[in-house]
Amino acid sequence: MRTLLAVVMVWCAVLAGGAARAAEMTPVQVGPHSWYVMGQAGMASAANEGFMSNAGFVITDEGVVVFDALGTPALAEQLIGEIRKLTAQPIRRVIVSHYHADHYYGLQAFKTIGAEVWAHQAGRALLESEGAQARLAQRRADLFPFVDDTTRLVAADRWLAGDSEFRLGGLTFRLMHLGPAHSPDDMGMEVLEERVFYAGDMLFRGRVPFVGEADTARWLLALERLIEASPAVLVPGHGPASTNPRADLVLTRDYLQFLREEMGRAVAELKSFDEAYDEVDWSRWAKLPAFREANRGNAYNVFLQMERGSLR
Repeated sequence: MRTLLAVVMVWCAVLAGGAARAAEMTPVQVGPHSWYVMGQAGMASAANEGFMSNAGFVITDEGVVVFDALGTPALAEQLIGEIRKLTAQPIRRVIVSHYHADHYYGLQAFKTIGAEVWAHQAGRALLESEGAQARLAQRRADLFPFVDDTTRLVAADRWLAGDSEFRLGGLTFRLMHLGPAHSPDDMGMEVLEERVFYAGDMLFRGRVPFVGEADTARWLLALERLIEASPAVLVPGHGPASTNPRADLVLTRDYLQFLREEMGRAVAELKSFDEAYDEVDWSRWAKLPAFREANRGNAYNVFLQMERGSLR
């Protein structure tokens, strides 16, 4: 009934001629040429139109580079409109941080205007999987009418094998393959001259991250790479940009280390997950946003990872 009511409310707004926008999309400048837009907190829904992740863009004298395409074609079209308010330069390239729905469902809007899509080659298997089709069906139900039968999954024009670098308009763009971590195909993008780093879901700033099926051991290694890179500004996949990236990266690193230590100890002592979870002192993390929604699932996924590791 709640889902039906949300759909009815959205359609009422559409039929009334309203824009049906859950939140204003306001570009925020984080460098002389670098910008981003920030999604809302919470899960994707028809009420927020799926606008719960970030996207970035860099305006050069020879064109615009976009980092991530947001979670619906409509949001991508809105992002294109915001970029057009700032520059008449063509949008030449979209870098996909990883093939999770909230970061790439807007690609078709960018393809329509002639942009080229780059992503890591590990994303191809995700895109072509049964899970990707199942998620699309789920999003068509939960995010209708913003994801519907016209929404299509878009492959990259160029699949990258690892780290890469290119120049455009006097700026150097370093693409860093950070996966498998949060996802097998995690990519980050650094604008070297401005020391601005777009990190995708390697960082959920100021909140408990979503672990899912992440490789937490490799995620920790990737976080160390980001800490060593020492950017001046880091734009996460969710939450506001950080001007103190080291502190935010360390918080995520310490949380993941804590999960692995506690769940690893439980596995070694042959405890059940429920018993292990109830015995852990979670007080250090309990006040962080999304703790209640994400922590138990995170702990369970790490518990399973540590179990698999113990059997090798």
